[in-house]
Amino acid sequence: MTVNIEYEASKKLEFDYEELVKRVIAACMDYEECPYDAEINVLFTDDENIRQINREYRSIDAPTDVLSFPAVEYDIPGDFSRLEDDVASFFNPETGELILGDIVISVDRAVMQAEEYGHTIEREIAFLTAHSMFHLFGYDHMAEEDAKIMEQKQEAVLEELQIRR
Repeated sequence: MTVNIEYEASKKLEFDYEELVKRVIAACMDYEECPYDAEINVLFTDDENIRQINREYRSIDAPTDVLSFPAVEYDIPGDFSRLEDDVASFFNPETGELILGDIVISVDRAVMQAEEYGHTIEREIAFLTAHSMFHLFGYDHMAEEDAKIMEQKQEAVLEELQIRR
């Protein structure tokens, strides 16, 4: 598994965020039973930059906590069965890894939300990473039923990692 992490935020995190993100990503991959090694890009940025990205890609001119850019369109969320039918579209030709997509996390927003929810910044970063990973697997939370499925999966992964509120 390849996790490319870039850190562009001015606010510094005082813990090993790279190790945490990689652990959460691996746990999500295992939980979803992804049969492939995968490639994921993670960018830590600030509110201003994520606001610009949000405006450009979602036409929402406001900062947000996390953005997910899936590289795969699933017929059914988490169904990896058809991916091998189009290797050129979904797999890195050099590594053979499934290209899952990109995660963008606002450190500013994560710090604020950790304080607001009364838990650690580590827990918030872990939550945002898990949340985004399930978007990369094709899940969303537009409908209440879909939101419940996604929330259950996120919480199961965090509980398995013993990352609690």
